[in-house]
Amino acid sequence: MTSHRTSDSADPSRPLLSDLDEDELLRQILPGLPSGPAVLLGPGDDTALVEVRRGAVLATTDAMVRGRDWLDEWSTADDVGRKLVAQNAADIAAMGGRTTALLVTLAADPATPVAWVREMTAGLAAASREAGIAVVGGDLSSAPEGTLMISITALGDVDSDPVLRSGARPGDVLAVHGTLGWSAAGLLLLQRDSADRGPDQVSYHRRPRPSYEQGPLAASAGATAMLDISDGLVRDAGRIAAASEVQLAVDSALLRDDIELLAPIVGAEDARACVLTGGEEHSLLACFPSLQLPQGWRAIGAVRAGAGVTVDGRPATGGGWDHFKD
Repeated sequence: MTSHRTSDSADPSRPLLSDLDEDELLRQILPGLPSGPAVLLGPGDDTALVEVRRGAVLATTDAMVRGRDWLDEWSTADDVGRKLVAQNAADIAAMGGRTTALLVTLAADPATPVAWVREMTAGLAAASREAGIAVVGGDLSSAPEGTLMISITALGDVDSDPVLRSGARPGDVLAVHGTLGWSAAGLLLLQRDSADRGPDQVSYHRRPRPSYEQGPLAASAGATAMLDISDGLVRDAGRIAAASEVQLAVDSALLRDDIELLAPIVGAEDARACVLTGGEEHSLLACFPSLQLPQGWRAIGAVRAGAGVTVDGRPATGGGWDHFKD
């Protein structure tokens, strides 16, 4: 792996992780982390104590690794912290739940600047605070040269039964809340060194902004199946189709506005690909038993008897990132 040491490693006025012990680092980053009413005991003991209302808790985890999930040339430490919150809180929202607490793990080369860690923590704390989520603890570990990895475990509550991927039925409406293709278009622009052509899309790629509150709202409106679009519309729709043993039929005419918005920025062909297969969007995709969709949701297709995903009647596959093949 190529070393990612920065010029900070040669600047004595900017300490590295190797200049501090674990307790000193924690004293710098813990005070800025948000708490909340569900937190009975926060960081400081061997575990946190978080109140669970229903006797069950939603739990998920996600990680970001430098060089795989972000590049320092494209994303700030603040961006990384905010994106981690979005990835995890969107998963909880996709079950119809609300994220209550986060546990954060950092594994870093000791030559990592302390300033980077503090900035990442500030971004994570700001995104958590905006969403009303407490940060209750985590872990620190050293790692080989050049390595920087942050992982979050998120805990959440759900008012009733969670919305699974397996509940869609023929006759349901396929609907989405949020943007489609923005993150993929932003990544494409960064790869082309053309970020100025789509600053909104580049910003969204760096720090997605899903509407977490829409998960519980969709659940209360009767959503039969739901997930967040992390690996592309087609691939994630395929997961609902497989779990529910149905076919999800996408109508591209209902995606026209999404494609036309991105076409002047990345080109017509790439715009369509971004909308259908672009990942890291974290918008919510759900099935509903009628056309009476919650406010802000829009229909993009239908659930039918059969299998897989179709776009305008033709089988569709692809999208996403496979960590061990790509």
